[in-house]
Amino acid sequence: MPRRTTRSSTLLTFLVGMLLLPVLPADAATRDTETWATPGRAVITLTGNGYGHGHGLSQYGALGAARQGLTWQQIVAFYYPGTTLDRVGGKIRVLISGDTTSDVQVVADRDLSVSSLRSSRTWRLPSRGERRWRLLGRGERTLVQFVRRGGWRTWKQLRGDAELSSGSGGLTLVTPTGRTTYRGRLRSVRPRGSGARDTVNVLPLEAYLRGVVPQEVPALWDAHAVAAQSVAARTYAAFERSHPSASHYDLCDTAHCQVYGGVDVEHPSATAAIKMTARQGLLHDGRPAFTQFSASNGGWSSAGSVPYLVAQEDPYDASVSPYRGWTATVTDVDIERHWPAIGDLTSIEVLSRDGNGEWGGRVQDISFVGTSGRADVDGDTVRSVLGLRSDWFTVSVAPAATPRLFS
Repeated sequence: MPRRTTRSSTLLTFLVGMLLLPVLPADAATRDTETWATPGRAVITLTGNGYGHGHGLSQYGALGAARQGLTWQQIVAFYYPGTTLDRVGGKIRVLISGDTTSDVQVVADRDLSVSSLRSSRTWRLPSRGERRWRLLGRGERTLVQFVRRGGWRTWKQLRGDAELSSGSGGLTLVTPTGRTTYRGRLRSVRPRGSGARDTVNVLPLEAYLRGVVPQEVPALWDAHAVAAQSVAARTYAAFERSHPSASHYDLCDTAHCQVYGGVDVEHPSATAAIKMTARQGLLHDGRPAFTQFSASNGGWSSAGSVPYLVAQEDPYDASVSPYRGWTATVTDVDIERHWPAIGDLTSIEVLSRDGNGEWGGRVQDISFVGTSGRADVDGDTVRSVLGLRSDWFTVSVAPAATPRLFS
């Protein structure tokens, strides 16, 4: 049954609520500081817009633009102003992060070959009932081994690194977590100054995109939205190739670079969108642009580190994005656990924003103030540490519920 509220409890609720309203400091007009007091136990609700850093292309924005009739050329021109379309091609070297073993192991087929990277020689591997082949690093050498029914047997020793390829068009890599098929070649590489081995997939850029684009956006979205993503992903890969992550690979296969899943994730609709934009990339000053992208900018893109990653209002994202008005809840204890040097949290201060959109835009600088000190961090760090969808958010505070005691 409903609980009756007495006058005293109503007054108490009012007073606590007044304490939890944002407190504007005396110099708020000059500092534009937003402050929320957190007396005692508190529940902190963060309400925000967007998903990701908001630089460059918004994937949902591209969808909204395509639904409004924009072509992929118009979409990339909107999100990367000042860039020009031009041909981008060649090969790409991708670190396969899921292969954590010291070998490169593949399922046998009749068209396998092995090549020495040092001598550039290639040998056709025999097909006499082998189940698997592998490249096993042994210091400066690579052992080419096979297995039939018993254990591994060595077929050849090569000096330096080596790679496997298949005339059938795909190699099925065996890793600790399963099997994945890749186009191109699979290379066993010893990083400089290391005793470990990395697995690197070397393949044409267009073939690589077939394993990227359907991982980044739904393949059945409007074709021009998927095509715009293809241009952004192709250009991003070309940029990384000109600024490689390591001497033996250009970029990784995770969200830290671009998500890449090989042949197994390919989709005919995404492949058609890639072909629609074949070899088209974005250049700035004659070089591949840094075409960052995110799921949703929430209606305003954020400025990036280069001139063509601009902050601008985005009506296309605002028309379709499901990430407007998201909420996340943390407690004062969560904040204190992540920043223990502050002691007991007493207030939250948003010191600066980028000035674009609702609430003054994305949080640039924020402080968590406690009984022992304060932690000054940027909005992107808060997004990462607290697992928020973006750094565009506002704050509200409420008292934590007090556990009821039963006699």
